Amino acid sequence: MSPNFYDSPTPLIEIKDLRFGYSERMVLDGINLVIPKGQVTAIMGASGGGKTTILRLIGGQYKAQSGSVLFDGHDVGQLSTEELMSLRRRMGMLFQFGALFTDLSVFDNVAFPLREITQLSELMVRDVVLMKLDAVGLRGAKDLMPSQISGGMARRVALARAIALDPELVMYDEPFAGLDPISLGTAARLIRRLNDAIGLTSVIVSHDLDETFHIADQVIVLANGRVVAQGTPDEVKRSQDPLVHQFVTAAPDGPVRFHYPAPSFAEDLGLPISAPLADAQGGNL
Repeated sequence: MSPNFYDSPTPLIEIKDLRFGYSERMVLDGINLVIPKGQVTAIMGASGGGKTTILRLIGGQYKAQSGSVLFDGHDVGQLSTEELMSLRRRMGMLFQFGALFTDLSVFDNVAFPLREITQLSELMVRDVVLMKLDAVGLRGAKDLMPSQISGGMARRVALARAIALDPELVMYDEPFAGLDPISLGTAARLIRRLNDAIGLTSVIVSHDLDETFHIADQVIVLANGRVVAQGTPDEVKRSQDPLVHQFVTAAPDGPVRFHYPAPSFAEDLGLPISAPLADAQGGNL
C-alpha cells in the first residue's frame, strides 16, 4: 500500500487503538488509521461494521472507550463542550438522504448554519449562500422548497449547507444512497471537484463500490471491528484477504456468511435429530 497515507507530515485525523461498543457488543476493536489532509478517504465495509460510528467519534457525538481520536492534533474525546463546539465549526456533515429542514426553502436551509453560528449580516449571508448554491449548481433553485426538488438535488443542497462555514473536513454518510445513476454520478464528481477546488479533506462512508473507488484517494475497509485493508482503490481491489475479496466482488458467501448462525431445522422444529432435515446451512426438506 502507498506509503504516503502513513508518512504524511500533516494528517488531519489520526485514530489510535480505538475501542468502542454498544452495551456488550464491541463495534470497533483496536482501530488504527490515518486520514491525510486534502484527500478523499472512503470508509467501507459490511453493514453494522462501525463506519458511521467512526464519523460520530470524529465529530465528538460519541467518546472512545479507550484509545484516541485526534483531529488536527486535538483529542476529540478530551475536549470541553466549548472546545468541542469550536472544533465542530471546522467540520461539515452531509447526512443520509440530506436531512434538509422541510419547512425551510433551499436558500434558508443553506443559510441556517450561518445565521445560527456567525454574526454575519443578512447581506453577507445572502452572498455566501448564493456562492455555495452556485458551487453545487443550484443557485436557480434557491426559492424552492425541499418538496419541490428531486432527491439528487436535495443531496446537493445538503452539500451546500455542509460547506457553508468553509470547513476543513466534510464527512459524508452514504451520500449516494437512493440516487439514480445520473444523480449518483453528479454527486460523486461534485464531491471530488469541491474537495480539490476548495482544499477540503473528505471522508465518505459508502457501499457504492464503483463511484466511491473512482473518486477516492484511499479506501479503508472495516470488518469484525478492525481495519482489514487500507490503501489506494487499486491496492484494495488487488487484496488477497478473503474478506476484502468477498466485499469487492460482492460474493454472497465467504467469511461473511449468508446464513446467520442457527441450530439445525430439526432442533428448531422440535423434531428428532435423525429427521431428514437440512442443517443450519439450508437445503431440501
